Amino acid sequence: SFKQFNGSQWVLQCISPKELLNDTILQNKINFLMLAVSLLQTFDEAGLCESLRRNVTKSGYVKPTPVQKHGIPIISAGRDLMACAQTGSGKTAAFLLPILQRLMVDGVAASKFSEVQEPEAIIVAPTRELINQIYLEARKFAYGTCVRPVVVYGGINTGYTIREVLKGCNVLCGTPGRLLDIIGRGKVGLSKLRYLVLDEADRMLDMGFEPDMRKLVGSPGMPSKEDRQTLMFSATYPEDIQRMAADFLKVDYIFLAVGVVGGACSDVEQTIIQVDQYSKRDQLLEVLKSTGNERTMVFVETKRSADFIATFLCQEKISTTSIHGDREQREREKALSDFRLGQCLVLVATSVAARGLDIEQVQHVVNFDLPSSIDEYVHRIGRTGRCGNIGRAVSFFNPESDTPLARSLVKVLSGAQQEVPKWLEEIAFSAHGTTGFNPRGKVFASTDTRKVWRITSHVTARTRGAPIRI
Repeated sequence: SFKQFNGSQWVLQCISPKELLNDTILQNKINFLMLAVSLLQTFDEAGLCESLRRNVTKSGYVKPTPVQKHGIPIISAGRDLMACAQTGSGKTAAFLLPILQRLMVDGVAASKFSEVQEPEAIIVAPTRELINQIYLEARKFAYGTCVRPVVVYGGINTGYTIREVLKGCNVLCGTPGRLLDIIGRGKVGLSKLRYLVLDEADRMLDMGFEPDMRKLVGSPGMPSKEDRQTLMFSATYPEDIQRMAADFLKVDYIFLAVGVVGGACSDVEQTIIQVDQYSKRDQLLEVLKSTGNERTMVFVETKRSADFIATFLCQEKISTTSIHGDREQREREKALSDFRLGQCLVLVATSVAARGLDIEQVQHVVNFDLPSSIDEYVHRIGRTGRCGNIGRAVSFFNPESDTPLARSLVKVLSGAQQEVPKWLEEIAFSAHGTTGFNPRGKVFASTDTRKVWRITSHVTARTRGAPIRI
């Protein structure tokens, strides 16, 4: 029978009823799946080439995270993957390392002499900050090799972007709109594409990028899904993500769920404080003064509030910067740099920074304004407690505006083994408390909607749409 790996949930592969009755086909599939999901205990077991292994060590990677332990072997085995994992799980390295390893083994090298670059891998992410972060990781891993990553996104001069692409490009990282623009200008061809990675796929749907993603996949020259390896990563697994996975991935793709999808990381100590709107500023000052020199992210709902709170904190002699969608790209990058380098201890942000940013040593998150969606709450507090580090999250709950979120907050707190305030339970289960989930039907436990079969040593029990636990 399959092994139990730290309680992680997996759906491995669709197996049809006909195949279930054919012992030879079934055994072949089981053997292949066991090979594909062999547990990776150390990076040395990943079979990385010397230059890549050296760069992994220099980058401070010591022990694979759960998504890396299982994701790297799956991708290395050539399988399409739909992975759901908590934020901060280390999924960027999980897909970059096997892709770069394969390109290096095959002797791929960037060409500076072609007017049309034909990358072997394209990585798509919804925001400039996230895609730039992925690019920096790729550049770090590929340092000293012939593989050349390039990043393209809006807010940067198009001519400069094209010149960078034409210097040679094996791994093209980009936001959806800018990728389509570069491809449409005839500067990037897709005939050599082997890997397509869609990161934060649910966020791209939230931001209205589904038409762009479908246009990208349908671009002239794009290999069919049977002729490329497609990897999708998402923090949640709503129905529209499932439909997209069915359209973009091979029919036998592997579904991987690490932890409770949509749930908060248990490494984050969560505190909910009941406070009215007009007392939030004083409460924020009290919280920040108690944190000392801890690096803190403060989330607000509006761009105006971000600048207002940042100015207020600066007046209170707390070094603060802010980031939101109306700031120029140069200003956003400067704000992130100041925060990363510790020149500003507090970063006030709207949801533009709530996804994917991996800023080291963020010890504290404050939800000055709670979001309307429980998923957004989980993503926000996921900025701390990343990759095994312990973090703290404090949220201001205003009963006048946040009551619809109460029941979901109770569920998240309980699921992460956190203390639930009695007053929050009372609000949650009063007549006014609702589920607080968004209308797209995101859920805490992800389920693969394809026909899957629970395989035991006797191969007898079968279930539809339930993940196989191994």
